[in-house]
Amino acid sequence: MNSSNVSRNIPLFIAFRVLFNARWYYPVMSVLFLDFGLTVEQYALLNVVWAAAIVGLEVPSGALADFLGRKRMVVFAAVLMLIEMAVFAFAPRENPALLFALFLVNRLLSGAAEASASGADEALAYDSLVADGRESEWPNVLEKLMRWQSAAFFAAMMLGAAFYDAGFVQSALNRFGIENPVTQEMTMRFPIYLTLINAVLALIVTLNLREPPVSKTAEIAVDSTPVPPAENPWRATLAAGRWILATPLALSIILAGLCFDSIVRLFLTFGSNYYRAIELPAATFGLIGSGFALFGFFVPRFARKLTLIGSMQRNFWIVAALIFTGLVGISWALPVYGLLWLVPLGVAMSMTQFFVSHYLNEQVTDSRKRATVLSFRGLAFNLGYGGVGLLFAGLTRFLREKNPGTASEDQLFVEALGWLPWYFLATIALFTWISIRTQRSILQKSSDSMG
Repeated sequence: MNSSNVSRNIPLFIAFRVLFNARWYYPVMSVLFLDFGLTVEQYALLNVVWAAAIVGLEVPSGALADFLGRKRMVVFAAVLMLIEMAVFAFAPRENPALLFALFLVNRLLSGAAEASASGADEALAYDSLVADGRESEWPNVLEKLMRWQSAAFFAAMMLGAAFYDAGFVQSALNRFGIENPVTQEMTMRFPIYLTLINAVLALIVTLNLREPPVSKTAEIAVDSTPVPPAENPWRATLAAGRWILATPLALSIILAGLCFDSIVRLFLTFGSNYYRAIELPAATFGLIGSGFALFGFFVPRFARKLTLIGSMQRNFWIVAALIFTGLVGISWALPVYGLLWLVPLGVAMSMTQFFVSHYLNEQVTDSRKRATVLSFRGLAFNLGYGGVGLLFAGLTRFLREKNPGTASEDQLFVEALGWLPWYFLATIALFTWISIRTQRSILQKSSDSMG
């Protein structure tokens, strides 16, 4: 294949990533679902379904990309996104049972789209560079991609929340001399319509991609057993899981990361509910989300310094203390000032991502099993997030049945937040116990074998 046919894949790859991930409804996502008529536990269950779809399809979708072609999987992901957003945009609100069923379809399609795009688009872009003899430029491509994604995310968080706010939209129209009345019923779908446009553009972009020639790569090896990923991805994943269970340090890192990541991600999923609970206007939700994203620019440098001057155990305990402090703070739901408790949670989230990646790569995993172990980390984190979401849904149902008809959805949400710090302490204690028991078991087996 002529290299000129695949060299244009790089800007198309960046455009696809930006359009696929910059979703205008993210800053108001939880409020939007509830305003459609769903309950808190229904929303939590829908996110469990979304995570389960990704967990179940992420690994086999990679094998399909290698077998059927990367372009086909990326196009398939764009088609799924288009259908997903069409269901979301035009779902009727009159029938609660039908609405929940349609949102269930939406979450399944969204998870399937995420899994289908994961890895396939990146493999296509990298092989395009190889075909053009420019594989050394891959770091530059990643840098450009991150800049564009950051800009797009900032715009989506800012404008998505603004378009959702009927007051803001009405004020903007009035400035242009348009006096037509605007209601919340109308504007609540505006961020969805914008994301639907993203989906259409993403599909156009993927249709213009070219399938590059696939370069020969080394097989993934786990415990010296070669496992071709395209033919048997589940075997490689299970082998990596067994290795992690037999390696106390790897298990401890993943358990700590799972504990930290799942609880903070759960809160972020309900972020707009919290902002409303602390009496912030909807138009500010996007600004807050954009500010939260800034932690990713500054915290990694601080985290890198901590790895140079402190132990892994100390650094993880710092993250645990930050998360516990933040969870206690948000449980008070202080009007306006409750926003300050997002700082320790935001710092902890960025530090978790840095520490888990650093310690797994630098201290534990060798190159033969690196990709498989890291993919298992992602699988474990999504399972943890889904499990916490399921527990949170059960908690809100329990609180509703405990106080039937006496509390609003926002009041139930705030009451549920009060349970999160104690849940976090319980999981920290459980995972610490598991890590210690595993290490003792491995040491005992090693001692017995030597004896």
